[in-house]
Amino acid sequence: MSDKKIETAELGKNGPRVGVQGLGCMGMSEFYGDTDEAAARETLETALAAGVTLFDTADIYGSGANETFIAPFVGAHRDEITLATKFAIERRDDDPHYRGVRNDPAYIRQAVEDSLRRLNTDVIDLYYMHRRDPEIPLAESVGAMAELVRAGKVKQLGLSEVTGAELREAHAVHPIAALQSEWSLFSRDVERSAVPAAVELGVTFVPYSPLGRGFLTGAFADAGKDLSKNDFRQFQPRFTGDNAKTNAALLEPVHKIAAAHGATAAQVALAWVQQRAQVHGLAVVPIPGTRKSSRLLENVGATRLTLTAEELALLEPIAGQVAGDRYPDMSNTATARE
Repeated sequence: MSDKKIETAELGKNGPRVGVQGLGCMGMSEFYGDTDEAAARETLETALAAGVTLFDTADIYGSGANETFIAPFVGAHRDEITLATKFAIERRDDDPHYRGVRNDPAYIRQAVEDSLRRLNTDVIDLYYMHRRDPEIPLAESVGAMAELVRAGKVKQLGLSEVTGAELREAHAVHPIAALQSEWSLFSRDVERSAVPAAVELGVTFVPYSPLGRGFLTGAFADAGKDLSKNDFRQFQPRFTGDNAKTNAALLEPVHKIAAAHGATAAQVALAWVQQRAQVHGLAVVPIPGTRKSSRLLENVGATRLTLTAEELALLEPIAGQVAGDRYPDMSNTATARE
């Protein structure tokens, strides 16, 4: 890979310029099996050196542990990075499986104070509502978030996993800089509603899980047998049983294209996200997560890969053939879907 830093994109209208690829930090604390703290800290530094400047966390990741973990890095590079975190998903110490969603103003005001303390900073650059509670009027929640901007505790606002109509409603209360939702070769639902609204409003799209939680790297032909006990993917429908085998077979054109470019499957998947956004005229900053510097450098290398029209056509049918839902059925429990 070239030593040249990656290109930049504007985060929302009149927002800061950030690297066209960010870094999702969730896996540095939980969900994807055991972590190596030293390797993860090295990855943060490697990312910044490569031009990655948007670093994404949330108060749910490790029940706050992820915010605490990246705090030293944030402090050392505060003026060089754009820091994003999220609120809204509630956990309970007495029930490790519980996931609730809260958007009420009192909760929002407390959540931002807790995040600021854990991150050891006086301002959050981009503050997301992680999930929406339909019982709370959206205008009420976004109004409370706007108060944080006026108080100087937050610079920009974001939403996650909302519809186009909800994005427009929120934007009418206060400008929304970024919309974070899953978008990948395996998951393209956002193109129906959310993406057109983001284009219309000048909202930057931040695709999470652009590698399908790792499946698009080609590493999980029989995923259910390859995952550790503390890896949440063992419960994800696309990673289990016959679904995993079906989905692995869908990657044949990805591997073929990767070989033609001397690239990896992951790089093809990430390049597809960037180019698919260009089709819509939309600014995107994907946030693939990794704990390894080698993978980080592989991922940012995708920003210099251009797929041909013929290659894009080969990839077009994949999403419509994927087996399994994005998430397991959690009945009446609101889940943290990342």
